[in-house]
Amino acid sequence: MTSRILIENGILITFGAPCRVLEGQALLLEGGRIARIAPVGAITGPFDKVIDARGKVVMPGIVNAHMHFYSTLVRGLGKAAPSATFQEVLDNLWWRLDRKLTLADVEMSAQIILLDAIRKGTTTLVDHHASPFAITGSLDHIARAVKATGLRACLCYEVSDRDGEATITEGLEENAAFARRCAAEQDPHLRALFGLHAAFTLSDRTLERASVLGHEVGVGFHVHTAEAASDVAVNLEKYGATPAARLHAHGLLGPGSIAAHAVHVSDADIDLLAATDTFVAHNPQSNLNNAVGIADIVKLNARGVRVGLGTDAMTVNMLEEVRVAMWAQHLRQDNPTCAFMDVTNALFVRNPELASRLWGFPMGTLQEGAAADVILVDYHAPTPLNGDTVLGHLVFGISQATVDTTICAGRVLMEGKRLTIDVDEAALAARSRELATSLWERF
Repeated sequence: MTSRILIENGILITFGAPCRVLEGQALLLEGGRIARIAPVGAITGPFDKVIDARGKVVMPGIVNAHMHFYSTLVRGLGKAAPSATFQEVLDNLWWRLDRKLTLADVEMSAQIILLDAIRKGTTTLVDHHASPFAITGSLDHIARAVKATGLRACLCYEVSDRDGEATITEGLEENAAFARRCAAEQDPHLRALFGLHAAFTLSDRTLERASVLGHEVGVGFHVHTAEAASDVAVNLEKYGATPAARLHAHGLLGPGSIAAHAVHVSDADIDLLAATDTFVAHNPQSNLNNAVGIADIVKLNARGVRVGLGTDAMTVNMLEEVRVAMWAQHLRQDNPTCAFMDVTNALFVRNPELASRLWGFPMGTLQEGAAADVILVDYHAPTPLNGDTVLGHLVFGISQATVDTTICAGRVLMEGKRLTIDVDEAALAARSRELATSLWERF
């Protein structure tokens, strides 16, 4: 029997364009979708559960457009050598780490950070995975963690030339196998993209192999694009083209693809991204942390590129990321009052559009027929809350509030700030510490 959940007495914030504020409305969740939005009292029972959202805002579950679950077990690691450039960050930390990951590490990394995502109200995450000596089955292990937590994730494996021919072939096959699994199962919690690291670690031969296979299995591509100036320099020196131009030449850009970062894109690159309707995932905290620059999302938007927001594993709190994006654009544009709509649209309009593309039904919005991914946040508005002010409340107020309840696909994962899924957090954390200790010793 399908569960019927009624949410009433809260203030509904829809996201989307325009982002609407609805008062006196109740929300009915049924069959994994939002079945009805109607005035309080207008929806008749019986109900399996009634949630009183008094003193709370009711919003869609939030989408993260670019994530790396596998980085979770690095928290607190102090063994990496100091790095003066982005390439040194890769050489000294991330590429050392991913070579030491086991399948057990991979699954645990995902499960730990997904529990945190529940607490932060992030219900859908687009992940980009790398474990070059534990490739086969890695996406299935991550998928198992996703299913265990009840969230949604779009997964891919990061193909790269950097660890040799065998890992290239294995990575290509891992992407294809998982894409075929998703196509066959049609699991509403799982979707697939075809993962690639970045053009500077991929030969034309590998790009072409990925293109053929990705189009064969019918998914788009997820690739780091012009994250650092060094990516552009290597591509120009070795191939005579920018990263975006090389990806386009091999048919890897398009409406189903994600170009992560796009910090160092030329005007011609931007035109390619716009013309192909490729989605750009902006990751401001990561870009600032790695000192690679700040993407000019004002220009990207002005030239017709769809720009959403990811975290690149810096956090799973998207309302934290949107604030950093705001301050970063003020610095980038040398203008303390610019980019408000560019930044808020990235999270509240574009990310729902991306998830809807990937899943094939409306997501990230409160509307009838959309996914029953809903969060309740403690918030008493101290100033008028309406359609004119809602974005300001989201950035400057709701972002600082606490998520009380998280629901994904119509299943309550957290209520009253307590997880309701079957997981022993203490035992899980203890096992995670054991795996992290072993990983750090190998590192």
